[in-house]
Amino acid sequence: MAEAALSGANSAGQAEDSFQVAGRRFTSRLIVGTGKYKDFDETAAAIEASGAEIVTVAVRRVNVSDPNQPMLMDYVDPKKITYLPNTAGCFTGQDAVRTLRLAREAGGWNLVKLEVLGDQKTLYPDMAETLTAAEMLLKDGFDVMVYCSDDPIMAKKLEDMGCCAIMPLAAPIGSGLGIQNPVNIRLIIEQSKVPVLVDAGVGTASDAAIAMELGCDGVLMNTAIAEAKDPIRMARAMKYAVQAGRDAYLAGRMPRKKYADPSSPLAGLI
Repeated sequence: MAEAALSGANSAGQAEDSFQVAGRRFTSRLIVGTGKYKDFDETAAAIEASGAEIVTVAVRRVNVSDPNQPMLMDYVDPKKITYLPNTAGCFTGQDAVRTLRLAREAGGWNLVKLEVLGDQKTLYPDMAETLTAAEMLLKDGFDVMVYCSDDPIMAKKLEDMGCCAIMPLAAPIGSGLGIQNPVNIRLIIEQSKVPVLVDAGVGTASDAAIAMELGCDGVLMNTAIAEAKDPIRMARAMKYAVQAGRDAYLAGRMPRKKYADPSSPLAGLI
């Protein structure tokens, strides 16, 4: 895991647990999206309930530059919440790079989330295009958090290039299927010296807790909250799930055993 990027509590009563991305420190390990809500009021309420300190913004879909239309900034204060522009909807590296360059011009954002999709049906990352775009963005001076497949080899390539966070999918975007390949996620965590955040596929609170119990530094989600019957309540549930999963990881779970082991010693019974 990215221990060098972490600081804080190993047990109750110690300093507040936190993690760093590109030199910025965050205490909430839950990152939430800003799409799919019925309106900006609901978006803002869900973000507040989640306790998130970072929100992703699909630059091609969310208005962040036209003052004549409702703007996300009017509801979610960028001075209090870190905006993370992303390239949702981009299917080529060139489109992704162009989108983030425009975002930097519009809002001065340098910390960005790169995703380059392979096709409309699976929304699976095109890793060849992702590698190309990441290289171009890094040369442009961006701090790049990158959505990727759960392939440890590709994840290592992206880290070695200089990406500041690795974000493997848990399952296809918007599927809600949960962690489908915990083995690969764990391998990526073990090899990485930068934060690893599960991105895409979380459906409910237990999925988020499992990701954190594996040792992830955080979890990113949008659909799981926005398409819940009660998005605000689900946002709150996700907040607590991430916290519980992180505490369980730090506590260190008991070993799995093949047979029963009594809670009370059998020796000395009356």
